[in-house]
Amino acid sequence: MLIAVTRPVSASIDRCELTYLGRQPIDLALARAQHAGYEEALTRLGARVVRLSGNDELPDATFVEDAAVVLDELAIVPVMGAPSRRPESAEVARCLGRFRPLRRLEPPGTLDGGDVVVAERTVYVGRTQRTDDAGIAQLRRVLEPHGYAVVRLVPTGCLHLKSACTYLGRRTVLANPQRVDVQAFEGMKVIEVAPEEPEAANAVGLAGTLVFPGDFPRTRERLEAEGFTVIPVEVSEIRKAEAAVSCMSLLFDADLPQG
Repeated sequence: MLIAVTRPVSASIDRCELTYLGRQPIDLALARAQHAGYEEALTRLGARVVRLSGNDELPDATFVEDAAVVLDELAIVPVMGAPSRRPESAEVARCLGRFRPLRRLEPPGTLDGGDVVVAERTVYVGRTQRTDDAGIAQLRRVLEPHGYAVVRLVPTGCLHLKSACTYLGRRTVLANPQRVDVQAFEGMKVIEVAPEEPEAANAVGLAGTLVFPGDFPRTRERLEAEGFTVIPVEVSEIRKAEAAVSCMSLLFDADLPQG
């Protein structure tokens, strides 16, 4: 069974952490409606949505992707780069402990799940303002015994590596070549975003179907030309919080045995 862990949009989302975007008013009702549409799209992907309890004291809590890295063998709970976000981890860890053995990274190393792109047995990790070299080194020590190769990348002009690239399956990466060195994806096909849509490098994919923002039509055309089916979602209001579609869920197979 495919599980999608989500969390409601916080009433305090307009106080979210921001790094690259200027602060804008966020329409809470619209953001929550867009989040509901996103959950519906995950259901169309075949996922069972597991909704965590909301917490209006945690502005960024809906962006559950940053609070964990979930692989077939285990779930990793990092120390997130923004101190204000670290209380988010407890609820996410409690949920994931039902499905996977947990490993916790330790301070002072920091890492956000949004900086981690898993492509088969290669794990690309972004060195960003939220993820430091100590965090990457810890992740490498945890994953290499499980047969994963960890590759450090340095994205530019965006918050997380997943703002610059995402893995779509089929040995294919969607990427903005202005934000990440696409030569790092040797042996894989790279679909470049349309130049006029620099924010379009983030998608959630499963078995050739992608959940993808509805306001990037040129990049969508490129994806469909490569044989992907696209489920469009509206995330314009949530994007004001420096978010993307993958940020709002942790997607994994619950049928795999623990241990």
